Amino acid sequence: MPPPLLPSGARSPTAAPIVLLICSLPVLFLLAYSAYPGGPLLLLGGGGGGSDPSSEGGNNNGNRKEKVAFLFLTNSNLSFAPLWERFFRGYGGLFTVYVHADPAAGVAHPGGVFSGRFIAAEPTQRASPSLISAERRLLAAALDDDPANAFFALVSQYCVPLRSFPFVYRSLLRSGERRRSFIEILAGEPGLSDRYVARGAAAMLPEVPFEEFRVGSQFFVLTRRHASLAAAEQRLWGKFRLPCLEAMRDSCYPEEHYFPTLLSMRDPEGCTGYTLTRVNWTGSSDGHPRTYLLGEVTEELVRQLRTDTGGPGAGGRSYLFARKFSPDCLAPLMDLADSVLFRDPRPGPNSTKCRLDDDDDELCS
Repeated sequence: MPPPLLPSGARSPTAAPIVLLICSLPVLFLLAYSAYPGGPLLLLGGGGGGSDPSSEGGNNNGNRKEKVAFLFLTNSNLSFAPLWERFFRGYGGLFTVYVHADPAAGVAHPGGVFSGRFIAAEPTQRASPSLISAERRLLAAALDDDPANAFFALVSQYCVPLRSFPFVYRSLLRSGERRRSFIEILAGEPGLSDRYVARGAAAMLPEVPFEEFRVGSQFFVLTRRHASLAAAEQRLWGKFRLPCLEAMRDSCYPEEHYFPTLLSMRDPEGCTGYTLTRVNWTGSSDGHPRTYLLGEVTEELVRQLRTDTGGPGAGGRSYLFARKFSPDCLAPLMDLADSVLFRDPRPGPNSTKCRLDDDDDELCS
């Protein structure tokens, strides 16, 4: 028998408690989990024990270790893969590797830490927007692949590390400081006006006025917030992807312009204004820096490359990487790996000893 109909406006004698219980459920939920260490917001996907690694400051990933993403941009074999393997050895979980290899070059996959780390790539050409595209593709892949990636270091097949992994890691992920990107940003350089008009006298306007145009080294180390900006930005990219005039080809190096200009316009205070990759332009040829050859690799060279004591704006700055080295330099560099390259200074009253403990927590003491 169906339940009897109630007169209009009348309530079932059990309706009020049921309504009260339903209305109280959200409050009961919050009270029930208020003592939960992460709080109810953590269970709902917000707030709680950690924040996005793009935020500033120290390790903001809760129990997840922050990582340095190494972005290899290459159009030839990774000749120094064994040296990088030695550099990374023992520090898995604190780094990631991504490789953009020109598909037309037939780059060999060296295995090891490079195994499975080659991303979908497009052809690249020097002094063209294709290099910017490749770098943006590397940044996007690293951002999407691992939220723990906190810094993004662009290197080439001719780059080598000048310090141990703990030294590099600690130098980048200093806790308690506002993190900045290490990217060279220069204004007033000789030939800057020619570089600016390489696409046409007014081609960069109105998005990029000449007084905002900058130049700098192609190789950088970006924070996550800057990597996110550079990988997704479209307004300035639409200008820098324009082809250069044939008569201005010698002044067209968009890969040295886009990132310095973008970050200078958007967040100059968030950038150091200098690069961590040492390059020697003495005796450069056809726009290429000096290439170190087999007989030049010595302990003294490594120490010189670590600190730039001369040149405009050098100021005794320290470097973590260097280029360019010819492939036959691998053997002497491997000989110096443990005794020089990856050996940190002995601790003293005014020095810092860099290491990783068993929990990968404190790197320097």
